[in-house]
Amino acid sequence: MPNIIACCKWVIDEAYIRKGPAGALDFSTVDYKISDYDRNAIEEAVCLKGLHGGSVTVLTAGAPEAAKGVKDALSRGAEQAFFAGDPSFNQLESSQTAAILGEIIRSRIPYDLVICGEGSSDQYAQQVGPRLAENLGIPCISYVQKLTIGEDGRILAERRVEEGVEVVEAPLPVLVTVLPEINTPRIPGVRDTLTASKKPVVAIKKEELPPVGAARLQTMGMTATRMERNCEKFAATPEEVARFVGALQKLGVIS
Repeated sequence: MPNIIACCKWVIDEAYIRKGPAGALDFSTVDYKISDYDRNAIEEAVCLKGLHGGSVTVLTAGAPEAAKGVKDALSRGAEQAFFAGDPSFNQLESSQTAAILGEIIRSRIPYDLVICGEGSSDQYAQQVGPRLAENLGIPCISYVQKLTIGEDGRILAERRVEEGVEVVEAPLPVLVTVLPEINTPRIPGVRDTLTASKKPVVAIKKEELPPVGAARLQTMGMTATRMERNCEKFAATPEEVARFVGALQKLGVIS
């Protein structure tokens, strides 16, 4: 019966971002959500618990407002949660997040399997999972689209690669990052949400963790995408191809 940890991140829901004047992005009315890929991680952890027993613990680190995401995660089937919250955790770089999560796991949470999304919905750096595995000193299997725990306590994973599908095996403990196609996350009902309020949440203060330094990410600017159509047509002749290349060079698309 494996002890499973599902890591997640509380991110801006991009559906609420509006385009402001001069291409600026308006975040004044945004809402937040659990990162889409991390919903798959939680769902897979809960599904494996249903098949093999054991427990599911949700783990996250972020700004204090991310506590709202903890309740959402618990409503999806996990038994308990660990939350490291501090205002300085709002713009953590991947290595800093992995260091925090790694320290919490080593010192507080028994585990056999750690599941992360392939990347977060906001930055999509795809770094936290592999870095966390390195921090814990365990194998990492990335881009997993199907996951099975054998009777011998080994993980069998199908991972998507450029050449097709690769099947790999590893002993527990192990960390995997999962793709969206691995499952369809459940939508919590009213009873699930009410039950989540009664589940234990361990809050961890910054002072209880080794220092990771000041947040290393800084947003310098952000603008909305812009599309312009010149409606210029080119024929399929050598002369027109040359004119097409010249037009792209003039626009700075190619050099």
